[in-house]
Amino acid sequence: MTVLGDIVSGVREDLQARRSEVPLSEITARAAAAEPARPFDLSADFGVIAEVKRKSPSRGDLAQIPDPGTLAGLYAAGGARAISVLTEARRFNGSLADLDSVRAAVDIPVLRKDFMVDEYQFHEARAHGADIVLLIVAALDPAQLRDFHALATELGMAALVETHNREELEIAADLGAELIGVNTRNLKDLSVDSDRFAPLAELAPAGCTLVAESGVAGGAEVSKYADAGADLVLVGEALVTGGRPQAAVEEYTALGRERRSLSAS
Repeated sequence: MTVLGDIVSGVREDLQARRSEVPLSEITARAAAAEPARPFDLSADFGVIAEVKRKSPSRGDLAQIPDPGTLAGLYAAGGARAISVLTEARRFNGSLADLDSVRAAVDIPVLRKDFMVDEYQFHEARAHGADIVLLIVAALDPAQLRDFHALATELGMAALVETHNREELEIAADLGAELIGVNTRNLKDLSVDSDRFAPLAELAPAGCTLVAESGVAGGAEVSKYADAGADLVLVGEALVTGGRPQAAVEEYTALGRERRSLSAS
């Protein structure tokens, strides 16, 4: 089984436990009663999606993060365009409680970053205040991807459609995705190669908002991604381990905007 397949298997097991406690009818009702999703402005200038990330399969433990809401507040104060919250428990040590904490702390859009493989999770995301969900092309067949993209839209959420190669970009384009991520991580061995972004960015459909995912260790990678056409960078590890989350978000945002401005001139 691949790393992705193993993670998805665990996600399904954990989902079954939550579903037994809160049935679909109840989570759907909770989602319907939640405040409307906050819109994610895809036309705004270059920005950072700042991530609450305790752990990863490739690096192990990263940070304790006892209060995700406080960290999210620092990200927001630094000008983050959105906050990404990992809710997968086994490999990333995340939870829906983290999502609740962040939602209560900030007014900007919040991304539920998880392995979305079941309708239940979308209503669950909305019930807990998510405004954006992640759709990983490699984890879904084309029919599931279409259905889940439509469901996210129906619930008022934006969908970040994550791709890793040319074929997945073509699928995202055929879907009409407006928010597309290019993840430079190899799903087979979890290695990261930031050089993979530029050639894939050239293949992205015109008019989409492009998110560079993985591999941001500092300003050099932000510049590299911005130069190659990224509209947003999703950053987790560098922010939770660097000791200066607010300042780093400010710096990455300013640097990316400077690079995009230079490339446009």
